[in-house]
Amino acid sequence: MAALARGDGIAAEADLRAELAKGAPRNQIAPFMGEAQLMQGNLADAHRWLDNEDFAPNVRGQGFRIRGHLAMREGKLGQAEKAYATALQFEPDSADLWVDIGRMRYRSGAQFGAVEASKKAITLGPENPSALLFRAQLVRDSQGMAAALPLFELGLKHSPNNAPLLAGYAATLGELGRAKEMLAALRKLANTNPGNPRLLYLQAVLAARAGDYDLARGLLQRSGDLERQMPAAILLLGIIDLENGNYASAAQGFDRLARLQPENARVQRLLARALKLGGSDRELIARFAGRADTPYIAMLVGRAYEAIGDREKAAGFLNRAQRPFAMTVRDLAPATDLDVAELYGDASGPSTVSLVRGLVAAGNPTQAKARADAFLARYPQSSDAMALDGDASLAMGRPDLATQIYNRAAAVRRPWPLAKRMIYALIEQGREVDAANLLARFVKGEPNNAEACALLARWAYLQGDYTRATMLLDHASLYGAANDPTLVSLRAAIARKAGE
Repeated sequence: MAALARGDGIAAEADLRAELAKGAPRNQIAPFMGEAQLMQGNLADAHRWLDNEDFAPNVRGQGFRIRGHLAMREGKLGQAEKAYATALQFEPDSADLWVDIGRMRYRSGAQFGAVEASKKAITLGPENPSALLFRAQLVRDSQGMAAALPLFELGLKHSPNNAPLLAGYAATLGELGRAKEMLAALRKLANTNPGNPRLLYLQAVLAARAGDYDLARGLLQRSGDLERQMPAAILLLGIIDLENGNYASAAQGFDRLARLQPENARVQRLLARALKLGGSDRELIARFAGRADTPYIAMLVGRAYEAIGDREKAAGFLNRAQRPFAMTVRDLAPATDLDVAELYGDASGPSTVSLVRGLVAAGNPTQAKARADAFLARYPQSSDAMALDGDASLAMGRPDLATQIYNRAAAVRRPWPLAKRMIYALIEQGREVDAANLLARFVKGEPNNAEACALLARWAYLQGDYTRATMLLDHASLYGAANDPTLVSLRAAIARKAGE
């Protein structure tokens, strides 16, 4: 079983066939052979070993657990749930099984149930590397990178060569700007698991942050299909193209990612920048003139209008770009027109999201709230459904209610779009100090978020802390906000205050 433990499905299959040749019962070997086939991506062969097998009593829990893995791989979450429930009858105290149950719950939208499963796994296996990895990933989602780091370190203390833990640890260090420690973790990963697909991606991230974009591109290209399948790799490749002057290619990558992640504000900014640098002014105007809600995008749209000779429209956007920096939150755009969204109704999660957002955009927040409430009632353990309900409450003019709902959602996941709305809702209630404290906690957990750093710099400036404001502005510029006109204006204001 050593080959299975290190993830070598080919060697495991050879060992298991040797055991069969020696007379080992098939029903004793079946769970492990199914796992070996699954590791190799041979799903049809995995089915032959797992589907109709009457597993031996001492491996029955393992058999149903691997059957659940197979269902998960195929996206059959209902079958996975049944298989794991059966496995639980035989292995109720298995930390690994509770991790599997947690991951299944998370994918099915029961994120609160996933959190409970992760805590159960840690209780059963406080030194279990899979349990610590899963818990670290969930903490990272809800509390930020810094809070997750001790869990990765605890896992590596007990399992120093665990490849998934090393990869997660390295990525978290990178997001915290701790490049030297990230490099050390990657070197260890390269020594213990040189074929790990995330190794090349993380090395590419490190190279790009050091300004060696050619090396970063080469590493990504060696990673196989990763740069076409993994959103973070798509983003990195787009940034590399942007830095190397391949603006059309960068725009294509950002466009693809924007369709996958329509709420990702950073991707939208990068797409707008790529279009402008590539001379696609009319496309930039068509896509962003109606949603130029940040000074940076307003500036790009204004310059695009200048480029096509429409100075009157250019002036309006350039004036908007020079407005004093303030907290702005726009309604998230629905994926489809309201007419189309109403046809699909609440048939699925994405269609419900489009319907609620479409109703908000159409000026009907009361109906949007009713739909969001119904959606949350159907999926009470979904943090995404909870966040949507908070958005509808905010649109109704109930920031107090939105704050209550957002806080519950953020206990599981607190991405920047949600954190930004939480901050905005607090400001709407006159709770500026609470908003600033929330923002400071977010920046501590995700220091590479340029927009969050810029907002915190503005708060520090308003409080008269010009040293801290300057430090935060420098950090925001380093991580992608160097061209934001509001940051230039804020720097100028700080310089005036300092008599420079």
